[in-house]
Amino acid sequence: MISYLLTSLKQSKNVHMAKKVTIIGSGIVGICSALSLLEKGFEVEMIDRNPPAEGASSGNAGVISPWTCIPQSMPGIWKNVPKWIVDPKGPISIRPGYLLKFMPWALKFLRSGNVDRLQAIGDAMSALNRPNVDLYRCHLNGTGSEHLVSDSVYVHAYKKPAGANLSHLGWRLRQERDVPMEVVNAGELQEIEPAISKDYKAAVIIKDQARALDPGAIGKVLAEKAMSLGATFRQVTINKITPGDNGSWTLDTDQGELKAEKLIIAAGAWSARLLESLGVKVPLEAERGYHLVFQNPGVTVNNSIMDTEGKFVVSSMLAGVRCAGTAEFAGLDAEADYRRAHVFKRMVKRLLPDINIDDTKEWSGIRPSFPDSLPCIGNVPGYENLFTAFGHSHYGFGMAPNTGRVVAGVVSGEPVNIDLAPYSITRFQ
Repeated sequence: MISYLLTSLKQSKNVHMAKKVTIIGSGIVGICSALSLLEKGFEVEMIDRNPPAEGASSGNAGVISPWTCIPQSMPGIWKNVPKWIVDPKGPISIRPGYLLKFMPWALKFLRSGNVDRLQAIGDAMSALNRPNVDLYRCHLNGTGSEHLVSDSVYVHAYKKPAGANLSHLGWRLRQERDVPMEVVNAGELQEIEPAISKDYKAAVIIKDQARALDPGAIGKVLAEKAMSLGATFRQVTINKITPGDNGSWTLDTDQGELKAEKLIIAAGAWSARLLESLGVKVPLEAERGYHLVFQNPGVTVNNSIMDTEGKFVVSSMLAGVRCAGTAEFAGLDAEADYRRAHVFKRMVKRLLPDINIDDTKEWSGIRPSFPDSLPCIGNVPGYENLFTAFGHSHYGFGMAPNTGRVVAGVVSGEPVNIDLAPYSITRFQ
């Protein structure tokens, strides 16, 4: 009888331990993963060198679109890259000293834009994005911060009416996926966005989506919710992860060793470094983004607006009008060059002529980018109890809730209603 009780207690302890999950990373992807794991009854610990919801999670353009399905690399994009690189106002910048290191990733990026790959990538992006407006609202329900997600359309503004042509490839790909949209003329555009310059003669309006009025606040509210439901947070820097016995993990940190039963890598641009010690190599690039907040703008932007020529997005938020959209490649350890942010002053003035550009606040953060615009989500082959949820590029905020739901399903061993193959960490081998 005693032997039976001891065996039962041991089995109970093993089951209990198996329900403990450690998430490295407390950005929006890690936070949403924590919430979904808590719903499944897991004990959750988040670890990060910074407080929750800081870094790239807080600095995005705030677009929450179920309809995002167009990868960054498209056929013919190579024709524009040289022009963008030498243009200080261009959407892409590569620091001269980093060009050689950047080339292997760039070549993979250009190959991802082949026509024969677009459909599969578009489907995979759609699968991650479709439920996310509803999922954000579900996560925020009962927090008192439900207002931070606002109904919106996505205005793609053109100076030349011919640009707003739904027969162009990007718009055709959206139509094939039933994206609700319409073309509007200059007068209709002025009614939708009265502050926009009359130089913009047409727009494509993507309907039925939302925008975040404060992405950073949403992340912090959801992190607080996770901790109110039992999650814990530990602020340490992780130097190395090492597999242990019985599928466990040892985390070497700046405050000593920690143990983990199940481990999720959701550390954004730093994720690849943690995997290198295991011999797992992935083409993850550090894509530095910048934004500028016009704190006393004097104008209101009713929706998310993309300037299709300048490739930047503006949106009214609680702190003012935020302008975001540039990508700089300089390596993970490079210091920010805030001149990239201040370029937005001239650019936004052309879009919104009456905006006050005198009172601004700059920001920079690093986004984790794979060449095919898709993240890595799922198991790491060969390593028990090791999972990934990183590499969302500048789509991370929009994709986070469903990513969290999917990775929670994978960790629990439950079937997920999504094909995981496009997000496999082995797809680059």
